Amino acid sequence: MYCSECREKVELPAEEFRLTLGRTPAQAHYSFGCPLCGASVRKAAGEKIVAALTGAGVRTMRLVPVEG
Repeated sequence: MYCSECREKVELPAEEFRLTLGRTPAQAHYSFGCPLCGASVRKAAGEKIVAALTGAGVRTMRLVPVEG
């Protein structure tokens, strides 16, 4: 992975990532904190990235609409 802020390549364990799935595939993204510069990084997650991250055991949060 590359940090969007400092542009350095970082390798992190699965527990350092968070995968968020929205109501549509276009709303999926993953995030992590860069250990080098401290930036909070958020990137879009296409189908292949979602499959790779879930397969690696990354925590996943699914966004659902609030009824009411």
